Amino acid sequence: MKALIIEDEVLAAQSLQKLITEVAPDTEIIGVLQSIEESVAWFDENPMPDLAFMDIHLADGSSFAIFERTQITCPVIFTTAYDEYALKAFEVSSIDYLLKPINRNDLTRAMHKFNALVGEKQNNNDAIETLLHHIGLKKNYKSCFLVPERDKLIPLPTANIAYIYIEDKLVKTIALDGHTYYMSQTLDEIMTQLNPDDFFRANRQFIVSRKAIKDMTIWFGNKLSLNLLVEIPEDIIISKAKVAEFKTWFAR
Repeated sequence: MKALIIEDEVLAAQSLQKLITEVAPDTEIIGVLQSIEESVAWFDENPMPDLAFMDIHLADGSSFAIFERTQITCPVIFTTAYDEYALKAFEVSSIDYLLKPINRNDLTRAMHKFNALVGEKQNNNDAIETLLHHIGLKKNYKSCFLVPERDKLIPLPTANIAYIYIEDKLVKTIALDGHTYYMSQTLDEIMTQLNPDDFFRANRQFIVSRKAIKDMTIWFGNKLSLNLLVEIPEDIIISKAKVAEFKTWFAR
């Protein structure tokens, strides 16, 4: 199991790391981060860990701000010296809330909860895959969105979409002919409705269509910059951590 620690106090981070090693010796600590800025950059550039330990009070603010700036899908165990944030912790990806100083029993309980969660999720996934295999069902993806255009609703076939992006909290869809449409859903919600064979979540800001991609430019740090057949507002960057996934998707 790969775990990430976000803790701005060096001694507290070292103590937690030692305790994790004792309670769950198969755990690999893949990083120790100290700030919101560092954490947002890490989640944008690296594959998601299996579990994150996150101190609520960091030097540059509350760690809840990290969830507002990047997507975190792994379970989180919060650590703090205060208990007034317990309710807020469970509004995000938290599976437990440990008060400092953290003791072995509390951490053991939290790890048991994590292991139970992972086991249940895996069992559910296996059951769903088995069921789909037997009955031959596939998820139905949208072939068309209804988008507002002045006082009308316009049908926009997904086959005509070049890319979708968020700018100033507005979600905009750019068609292959360059026309811009606005959508009320989030990028996460839209992505679940699109066929992943045809669309790729390039980063937090962009979803791109395969047919809109002209070619790619190799960037420093083993990143890729996508060149589309239509104009784009800024460079669409595939992080080093997602390059292999993107190449596999595109070369299907």
